[in-house]
Order: sequence, then C-alpha cells, then structure tokens
Amino acid sequence: MFNDKSILVTGATGSFGQMFVKTITERFNPRRVIVYSRDEWKQSEMQKDKAFTQGQVRFFLGDVRDKDRLCLAMRGVDYVIHAAALKQVPAAEYNPHEFIKTNVDGATNVVEAALHAGVSKVIALSTDKAVNPVNLYGATKLCSDKVFVAANSYGGESGTIFSVVRYGNVVGSRGSVAPLFANQRETGSLTITNPGMTRFLITLQDGVDFVLQCLEQMVGGELFVPKIPACSVADIANVIAPDCKWNTIGLRPGEKIHEVLIPEDESRNVLEFDNHFVIQPIQSFWGNKIGVLGGVPCSEGFKYASNCNCDNLTVEELRVLLSDFLPPPQSS
Repeated sequence: MFNDKSILVTGATGSFGQMFVKTITERFNPRRVIVYSRDEWKQSEMQKDKAFTQGQVRFFLGDVRDKDRLCLAMRGVDYVIHAAALKQVPAAEYNPHEFIKTNVDGATNVVEAALHAGVSKVIALSTDKAVNPVNLYGATKLCSDKVFVAANSYGGESGTIFSVVRYGNVVGSRGSVAPLFANQRETGSLTITNPGMTRFLITLQDGVDFVLQCLEQMVGGELFVPKIPACSVADIANVIAPDCKWNTIGLRPGEKIHEVLIPEDESRNVLEFDNHFVIQPIQSFWGNKIGVLGGVPCSEGFKYASNCNCDNLTVEELRVLLSDFLPPPQSS
C-alpha cells in the first residue's frame, strides 16, 4: 500500500520520524516522503545522512501551528503520520500555552489540513501519559487523541479516516532512563526515583513497524495499543550498572509509579488481538466500522499496565534490549 504513494511525516526530524522515513524508503518504493518540521538545523543534519538523500525524500520547513503551511505541504499526499509534539513534562508545567498551541491546536490544524487536501489516512502518535493524565503534557496529548478520533465525523466525500497509536517508553530515547544510567555509571552512583517503578519498553524499530501495521489495518476511529513487555527500574539499573550504589530520590512531579496504556474505565470498549489491543471510541457518532477488524472483547475492569496483564522481561531479554548501554566487558 505504500508503493507509489506520497507520505508526510510531521516532526520527522525526531527519533521516530527519522526511523520511519528510513524504514519506509528501504522497504517500499514511495513516490514521495515529506519531512515536515520547523527546525532547519535538524533538517540540514538529516540531509547529511545518505539514508535520506534518495530522490523520494523531500524536506519541507513548517510548523504544525501554521494551518496554511500544512495545507500547502499536504497537496497530493496519501498518508500522514503525525509525530510532531512538545514532550518535556517539566517544560509543559512552566509553559502550558506553548504546549497547547503545538499539541492541541497543532493536532486540529493537521486534521483540518488533511480534510482540505483529501488525504486518505492519518495516524497520530500518542503516549501512555495521555491515560488519566497527571501532568499538562499528558492532558494535551489526551486532547489530541480526542481530536483525531472525532475527526472521523468530518471525512465526508473525501473519505479521510483518522486513528491513533499509543505505546510506552522507547528504549534509549532522549531523556529516558537507559542513557541516564549509562552516563551515571561512571560516577559509581545512580539516581533512582523508585526501584519498584515499572515501565513498558519498546524499541524504535518495533514502534515504527507497529505504526506501519496500524496504517495498513485502520478503518477510522481506533486507538491502537501494542502488546509490549515491561520491567522495573531496579531491573534496568542492575543490568546497566550492576556495581553502582543507588540514591533513591522519589517520584518527580508528574510521574506515575506504573505506566498505564489501557485504564479500567475503557475496558468495555477494548478489543484484544494477537499482538495488540484496539480501544474503540466512546461514541461512534460517525458510524463505527471497527467491528470488521475482529478481535475479542476484554472483560469488565480489564487494565493494561506495566505491572498488570503484561509480560515481564527476563534479565537476558533486558540485556539484549539494552545492549547499547551495557558496561564494556572487563579485560581478563
């Protein structure tokens, strides 16, 4: 479905965006892949990589806050992947208006531009922090999720459909715990919020693969959640820095002890598949087609969290997943 198609990725200079562009140009033969982002320096750095110098990759400067620019960029586009967002939790608390402009108003602009351009499919990236949010970043992403699901009401004759993908921590992403522990290992001491804290872990490539799968399967209105393994922060610390002391500092503002991808309140709307779940919309006011996908309804009160109804990573599995952050082998 991606051959000879035009695909636009917002926030494509980020970690996910770069991996997505690289994957889709390696596996398929798209007509165009448009890198849409507001940072000219990141775009120039990206263009130095041979993986992005193929003829299909186009670089388009623009901000999701600018609807006119989005409309221009989406002309003739078949699929849109919306990955642009402001994400830093502490920054959101201090600059709420900026996060609302990008994460909420920007989502609305993407929807309206896609409808105006007659895009076929739009899929947006969400986060576990959008579930029962305790910080402003999570609240803006929850609003964004609702905007994209409700957008299916406006597809009309263009037939544009919208869905959302939600998953947990990406291994080794900027600001995550694995690179932090690897850096702190040199000091002999780690700062740990809570050893019993648990987190889902997914690789960047697995995240991209899941989005590609969802793009293929989506019929509009779904919120896709992959089945991914979890572990405790103590497990990560023991694998990356086994000889270090721990300095337990407690939860930071806006943090949760466990990640929740599907809350109990939504259990009645959840369908389970072999490798993922689908959360159906609370109201199918545009006509719900999700039933054609199949799936098994989850029981009342079902919850999918990093300490509940998920697989736990073994030490060996965690070592493979965190191989880039392990201490160097000791010479004999």
